[in-house]
Amino acid sequence: MMDDMSGLDQRKIAAALSAAVAAAEGEEAKIVVALVDRGGNLCGLLHMPSAFLASRDYAEWKAWTAASFALATTGLAAMFDSQEAHVREGLLAHPKVTALPGGIPLHRDGVLIGAVGVSGGSGEQDVRIAEAAAKAALA
Repeated sequence: MMDDMSGLDQRKIAAALSAAVAAAEGEEAKIVVALVDRGGNLCGLLHMPSAFLASRDYAEWKAWTAASFALATTGLAAMFDSQEAHVREGLLAHPKVTALPGGIPLHRDGVLIGAVGVSGGSGEQDVRIAEAAAKAALA
Protein backbone atom coordinates (compact mmCIF):
# COMPACT_ATOMS: atom_id res chain seq x y z
CA MET A 1 0.00 0.00 0.00
CA MET A 2 1.37 3.41 -0.98
CA ASP A 3 1.62 6.16 1.60
CA ASP A 4 -0.64 8.98 0.40
CA MET A 5 1.91 11.60 1.40
CA SER A 6 5.04 10.16 -0.20
CA GLY A 7 4.22 7.58 -2.81
CA LEU A 8 6.59 5.26 -0.94
CA ASP A 9 5.35 1.95 0.36
CA GLN A 10 6.95 -0.20 3.06
CA ARG A 11 8.61 -2.47 0.51
CA LYS A 12 10.25 0.48 -1.28
CA ILE A 13 11.42 1.93 2.04
CA ALA A 14 12.85 -1.44 3.13
CA ALA A 15 14.52 -1.88 -0.27
CA ALA A 16 16.12 1.55 -0.01
CA LEU A 17 17.42 0.87 3.50
CA SER A 18 18.81 -2.52 2.41
CA ALA A 19 20.45 -1.02 -0.67
CA ALA A 20 22.11 1.64 1.47
CA VAL A 21 23.50 -0.99 3.83
CA ALA A 22 24.82 -3.08 0.93
CA ALA A 23 26.45 -0.03 -0.64
CA ALA A 24 27.93 1.04 2.71
CA GLU A 25 29.36 -2.42 3.28
CA GLY A 26 30.94 -2.22 -0.18
CA GLU A 27 32.45 1.13 0.80
CA GLU A 28 33.46 -0.19 4.24
CA ALA A 29 31.49 2.68 5.76
CA LYS A 30 29.32 2.69 8.86
CA ILE A 31 26.36 4.90 8.09
CA VAL A 32 22.91 5.99 9.05
CA VAL A 33 20.32 6.23 6.27
CA ALA A 34 17.05 8.14 6.58
CA LEU A 35 14.07 8.38 4.25
CA VAL A 36 11.49 11.14 4.49
CA ASP A 37 8.25 11.70 2.64
CA ARG A 38 7.70 14.83 0.56
CA GLY A 39 6.63 16.68 3.70
CA GLY A 40 9.94 15.87 5.42
CA ASN A 41 8.39 13.34 7.80
CA LEU A 42 10.66 10.46 8.72
CA CYS A 43 9.39 7.20 7.22
CA GLY A 44 12.51 5.00 7.37
CA LEU A 45 15.73 4.97 9.39
CA LEU A 46 18.55 2.49 9.76
CA HIS A 47 21.56 3.02 12.03
CA MET A 48 24.39 0.57 11.25
CA PRO A 49 26.27 -0.73 14.29
CA SER A 50 29.31 1.46 15.04
CA ALA A 51 27.99 4.41 12.99
CA PHE A 52 28.58 7.76 14.64
CA LEU A 53 25.74 8.82 16.91
CA ALA A 54 25.63 12.27 15.27
CA SER A 55 25.13 10.61 11.87
CA ARG A 56 21.52 9.88 12.85
CA ASP A 57 20.67 13.56 12.96
CA TYR A 58 22.75 14.46 9.91
CA ALA A 59 21.14 11.71 7.81
CA GLU A 60 17.66 12.94 8.68
CA TRP A 61 18.63 16.58 8.11
CA LYS A 62 20.14 15.75 4.71
CA ALA A 63 16.93 13.96 3.68
CA TRP A 64 14.77 16.77 5.08
CA THR A 65 16.82 19.41 3.26
CA ALA A 66 16.67 17.49 -0.05
CA ALA A 67 12.89 17.19 0.30
CA SER A 68 12.48 20.83 1.33
CA PHE A 69 14.37 22.24 -1.66
CA ALA A 70 13.74 19.32 -4.07
CA LEU A 71 17.50 19.40 -4.68
CA ALA A 72 20.44 17.20 -3.79
CA THR A 73 22.28 18.72 -0.85
CA THR A 74 25.43 18.90 -2.98
CA GLY A 75 23.56 21.35 -5.26
CA LEU A 76 22.65 23.61 -2.38
CA ALA A 77 26.14 25.05 -2.02
CA ALA A 78 25.95 26.54 -5.53
CA MET A 79 22.42 27.79 -4.89
CA PHE A 80 23.46 29.36 -1.59
CA ASP A 81 26.56 30.93 -3.16
CA SER A 82 24.34 32.72 -5.68
CA GLN A 83 22.30 34.33 -2.88
CA GLU A 84 23.01 37.50 -0.98
CA ALA A 85 24.85 36.91 2.28
CA HIS A 86 21.82 37.60 4.50
CA VAL A 87 19.66 35.16 2.51
CA ARG A 88 22.35 32.44 2.62
CA GLU A 89 22.87 32.97 6.34
CA GLY A 90 19.12 32.93 6.96
CA LEU A 91 18.64 29.66 5.10
CA LEU A 92 21.57 28.00 6.84
CA ALA A 93 20.33 29.25 10.22
CA HIS A 94 17.44 26.79 10.06
CA PRO A 95 18.42 23.91 12.35
CA LYS A 96 17.61 21.20 9.78
CA VAL A 97 19.06 22.81 6.65
CA THR A 98 22.44 21.43 5.61
CA ALA A 99 24.59 21.61 2.51
CA LEU A 100 26.53 18.52 3.55
CA PRO A 101 26.65 15.94 0.74
CA GLY A 102 24.44 12.87 0.96
CA GLY A 103 20.87 14.15 0.63
CA ILE A 104 19.00 13.20 -2.55
CA PRO A 105 15.40 14.02 -3.48
CA LEU A 106 13.18 11.26 -4.86
CA HIS A 107 11.12 12.17 -7.91
CA ARG A 108 8.63 9.90 -9.64
CA ASP A 109 7.13 11.13 -12.92
CA GLY A 110 8.48 14.60 -12.19
CA VAL A 111 6.81 14.76 -8.77
CA LEU A 112 8.72 14.95 -5.50
CA ILE A 113 7.77 11.93 -3.38
CA GLY A 114 10.43 12.10 -0.68
CA ALA A 115 14.16 12.09 -0.10
CA VAL A 116 16.98 10.00 1.25
CA GLY A 117 19.86 11.12 3.46
CA VAL A 118 23.04 9.26 4.35
CA SER A 119 25.69 10.20 6.90
CA GLY A 120 28.72 8.47 8.34
CA GLY A 121 31.13 8.05 5.45
CA SER A 122 33.10 10.63 3.55
CA GLY A 123 31.01 13.11 1.58
CA GLU A 124 31.64 11.15 -1.62
CA GLN A 125 30.69 7.87 0.05
CA ASP A 126 27.52 9.37 1.48
CA VAL A 127 26.48 10.52 -2.01
CA ARG A 128 27.17 7.13 -3.63
CA ILE A 129 25.32 5.28 -0.87
CA ALA A 130 22.39 7.71 -1.04
CA GLU A 131 22.24 7.20 -4.82
CA ALA A 132 22.02 3.43 -4.32
CA ALA A 133 19.20 3.90 -1.79
CA ALA A 134 17.38 6.30 -4.12
CA LYS A 135 17.63 3.88 -7.02
CA ALA A 136 16.11 1.11 -4.91
CA ALA A 137 13.33 3.38 -3.62
CA LEU A 138 12.36 4.31 -7.17
CA ALA A 139 12.70 0.84 -8.73
